[in-house]
Amino acid sequence: MSDTVIKVENLSKMYLLSHQQQERYGSFRDLLANKTKNLFHSGRKVLSSPFALQHPPVELPPQEEFWALKDVSFEIKQGDRVGIIGRNGAGKSTLLKILSRITEPTSGRIEINGRVASLLEVGTGFHPELTGRENIFLNGAILGMGRNEIKRKFDEIVDFAEVERFLDTPVKRYSSGMYVRLAFAVAAHLEPEILVVDEVLAVGDAQFQKKCIGKMEDVSTKEGRTVFFVSHNMGSIRQLCHSGILLDHGKIVCIGSASSVISVYEKSWTGVNRGVWINEELITKGVRIEQIKISGMDGDSRSHFLNSDTVKITFWIKAIEATTNVKIGFDLIKEGTIAFRTEQVDTLKKKDFVKDEECILSCQIPQWFLNSGEYYLRPLISVHCVESLTRQDAPVLSFTVSVDPQRSEFHSVINDTNHPGALFPMLDWKGE
Repeated sequence: MSDTVIKVENLSKMYLLSHQQQERYGSFRDLLANKTKNLFHSGRKVLSSPFALQHPPVELPPQEEFWALKDVSFEIKQGDRVGIIGRNGAGKSTLLKILSRITEPTSGRIEINGRVASLLEVGTGFHPELTGRENIFLNGAILGMGRNEIKRKFDEIVDFAEVERFLDTPVKRYSSGMYVRLAFAVAAHLEPEILVVDEVLAVGDAQFQKKCIGKMEDVSTKEGRTVFFVSHNMGSIRQLCHSGILLDHGKIVCIGSASSVISVYEKSWTGVNRGVWINEELITKGVRIEQIKISGMDGDSRSHFLNSDTVKITFWIKAIEATTNVKIGFDLIKEGTIAFRTEQVDTLKKKDFVKDEECILSCQIPQWFLNSGEYYLRPLISVHCVESLTRQDAPVLSFTVSVDPQRSEFHSVINDTNHPGALFPMLDWKGE
């Protein structure tokens, strides 16, 4: 008997994009005035036209075919932990939605042997008016579980999700973190043969993410179940997944071990800017990062530093519309792993913007902190710590750090072998 649980052949998904001009939001009074004016002008035009009795041609808005996936083929064995990576718009979520039977493919064929449990976004499969308790049974029924089977796992699910106090509260009153905890607990504990998890885990805190990754490892290793995992955190992909699939513009770039696929993905970052990044993406709402600059303390942009230098990161921000509770920061990435994350809320309050307001935020990476190597900066900007206002899932800036030769006074040989890792701090050691 074959141990292949998923077989995908020439899978494609096409959407029709309409380019009809949409009006901006207006008041009800403006709507009535415009409708009345249009009716008056059209009446005058009909009365004055010699072809008044003829129907004018109907102009359809122009449409464009967009292939979210194109000729995707692969096979997954039982017990595999597969990481799906790629930039935003690469087709990752579309692939998972098709595998979860949420949307139909345009063409191609899929064979799935086993029950699929999916966690694709906050509150997937939950009814907001039902309580946490009722949603556990609802999700179990959707997955094809019997009532007795759900009861057997019920206490385990509640304990994992840590929502016992709110079990009989409608889930519409849950925070996004509580939603995710309960949704993941249900998906992971109701014994699916295939577990599909999108990057929704990023909503949870670090402790919960670690707990979820540990559970997915157990589900795969001890129970022989298959896991599909989408994440922009390459460290999580390395830790959890055996193999990986890299997508770009709906096509598979490569399939292989997780480390080799991540390596190919990271090489695609080599085209990122050095020193200064100017945001050319058009955003019509919220708050926008206009520019980011990496510089020394003199303010001049640079792309190479000694680890004895102080690195200054400066953000130029502009509000397209009034927005409250804005959080701004960045991930600093080395070798596919987040070396650290910093945000302005570490030392400042969340920022409230009025329309068209501009501001500058900066921070400093202290000297004697970074190890030698190539670093990549990925900007972060969000509202209420949940809704992301940037579509930059990949780094936009990079810089290089070298070890200051003066440090040889303390080390006869300095290299990454003697000091592995992203950080190389100068700590104050004392003899006692």
